[in-house]
Amino acid sequence: MSTNSGEQRRQLIDEIMLQHAAGDITLGVAIRRLRLEITGFDQETFAKMCSMSTRALYQLETDKGNPTLNTLDAILRKFGLRLGLMKAPAPGQTSMALAPQPHMAEPAPGYKASSKASGGVTRGSKPNRATRDKPTTGKGR
Repeated sequence: MSTNSGEQRRQLIDEIMLQHAAGDITLGVAIRRLRLEITGFDQETFAKMCSMSTRALYQLETDKGNPTLNTLDAILRKFGLRLGLMKAPAPGQTSMALAPQPHMAEPAPGYKASSKASGGVTRGSKPNRATRDKPTTGKGR
């Protein structure tokens, strides 16, 4: 583990986040820097800690891999971070991530969660018969 103080680690994490948000470094480079500069672990040790293979971590850090969102989330949470959405900056503009962002405590006005949303993500579900039999384009056959 690195000998940086808690405050130094927080500043370093913030710096890496800002560089990634600004597009100066890729996600793989950001994760590599977090691993090396915050934990000081080698790839093998960190990969075991994240329940992944050393090869998968190498591919992720070199932007060659295709990790799942769960894998990325598990890695980032070890540094007190999480996956999220942010607006991409317009060309020549500073990233939105550099400005303070308000936290949403409640859903946006007018937002209604569907009954399916409460059941989680369903995969491989088929449309009901009425929807399935309708043509997708045009007025009919």
